Amino acid sequence: MFDMGFTEMMLIGIVALIVIGPERLPGVARTAGKYLGRLKRFMTSVKADVEQELRADELREILAQQQRELNTLKDSISDAGKEIEKETGAVGAALAEDLDQSSHTAGQGAAAAESEKPASADTVEPAEQDQPEKAKT
Repeated sequence: MFDMGFTEMMLIGIVALIVIGPERLPGVARTAGKYLGRLKRFMTSVKADVEQELRADELREILAQQQRELNTLKDSISDAGKEIEKETGAVGAALAEDLDQSSHTAGQGAAAAESEKPASADTVEPAEQDQPEKAKT
């Protein structure tokens, strides 16, 4: 913590023994140890809090970066969707136009075919077909 070696500790112990005296030195040593322990725990707690805040800031930054990437992806997907809608709309319009042309052409061809068709025996009404059979009996 303070990078003190054995010789420095021995020197502090000798000075404390001379200044404080042998009767009060054990009590002072216990009190000093208790306060040093509290100081050490406090420093560990502060260090852990600082590291936790740094990790939280890093996580916020990562989250913001991923949010930006997600927004970019959403924009890309919506642009692709709009492009697909344009293309399908153009294809749908072309198909509708072709369908209208083909139905119009088919309608004209069917009308022309019916006007050229001669009346056949198949077009005789069923009531007329039944009458000759009744006459025979």
